[in-house]
Amino acid sequence: MPEIKGLVKNSVVAVTVMSSLFFVQSVSAETEEEIQAQRSEIQSDIDIKEEELNKIKEELVELNEDIIRYEEAIEANEEVIAETEEEMQSVEAEVEKLEKRVAEIQKNIDRRNDILKERISSLQENGGSSSYIEVVFGATSFVDFIDRVSLVHKITQADQDLLESQEQDKLEVEKSKVELDNKLEDLQSMKTEYEEMQKQIVAQKEKNEELKEELSKKEEENSDVLEDLKIEDQVLANKEKALKEAEEQMANNSSSSRSNGSSNNGAIQQYASSSSAPVSASSGALQTAMTVGNRYIGNSVYVFGGGRTASDIANGRFDCSGFVSWAFRQAGISLPASTSGLSSVGTKVSMSEAKPGDLVFFNTYKTNGHVGIYLGNNKFIGAQSSTGVAVASMSGYWSSTFSGHVRRVAQ
Repeated sequence: MPEIKGLVKNSVVAVTVMSSLFFVQSVSAETEEEIQAQRSEIQSDIDIKEEELNKIKEELVELNEDIIRYEEAIEANEEVIAETEEEMQSVEAEVEKLEKRVAEIQKNIDRRNDILKERISSLQENGGSSSYIEVVFGATSFVDFIDRVSLVHKITQADQDLLESQEQDKLEVEKSKVELDNKLEDLQSMKTEYEEMQKQIVAQKEKNEELKEELSKKEEENSDVLEDLKIEDQVLANKEKALKEAEEQMANNSSSSRSNGSSNNGAIQQYASSSSAPVSASSGALQTAMTVGNRYIGNSVYVFGGGRTASDIANGRFDCSGFVSWAFRQAGISLPASTSGLSSVGTKVSMSEAKPGDLVFFNTYKTNGHVGIYLGNNKFIGAQSSTGVAVASMSGYWSSTFSGHVRRVAQ
């Protein structure tokens, strides 16, 4: 289809150009000034369309970069989710082993209970607890007395050891089960949070794909309009050239060269897009930490464990704690790169005392599961799962997860 469209356009150009050359009399009905005015208007339209096309191409480049970032983020996040699932399987295997161990311990407990029952039954058959005394005092000699006392002591001590061992096994099993249950619960919460984040990233990628398709259609439409304008300008250029040649022939009344016909050939000027001016950074360390991430707003993506390598930073791949650590490092302040580490640095202050540059924590999939840099006016900047690096309001969702944990890491 594009080749057919090109052939049609070329045919239109050829026919129009031939018409303008063969019908000089009709051309001369328009003055040179009128033709130049028409060309000026068309060239202005061409410039506008070219500028629009340049902007569309720039947007397409940015969208392609965003789509690549999201694809890489999705792949990286899938690896983290897979690792979490493997860890869950490992814990579940430990739980299965523990359950087998519980069954074995229960068997031992049952056996010990049987032994104790036999002891009690034996005592009852021999007249209750007094049988031990009868055994002792039934000694026939002093040596026999000592032996009997030692034997009774061993029996009673064995009973006591059985009871203590039984209690210790129960405590050990209960403690292990609580630890594994808590670990499984944390892993399940993390997996749920990761999957939700992944859904948001995939949705954003799909949205970008739709926008890319719309822009591509718009680019095609504008290209068609631009091509039509160029054809129209070429026709007018040919008319202008033919008119000049006719006027020269009439003035000189002889054949003249066409040396001056090459100056107006409808060439199109290309406009280069200018790069945006760099953002000025404040000289204050806290101001630097708060503003250095602005360059990533709109062109970054949330990746679990991101922001800890040069490659991640160059491509705008951060998680919340990685971003905070990186931002403060640019200001000359070294901080941990995990939420658990960040939640214990500096000094804890109340929200009423919070100042720009403080760290604010949110309870997402766990306590202090998300962190950002407070900017004042109830806003903070951070790497959010749905947007990448962005400034967010502490109202709405973030209000429901904010517990009031604020830490001051620098004055």
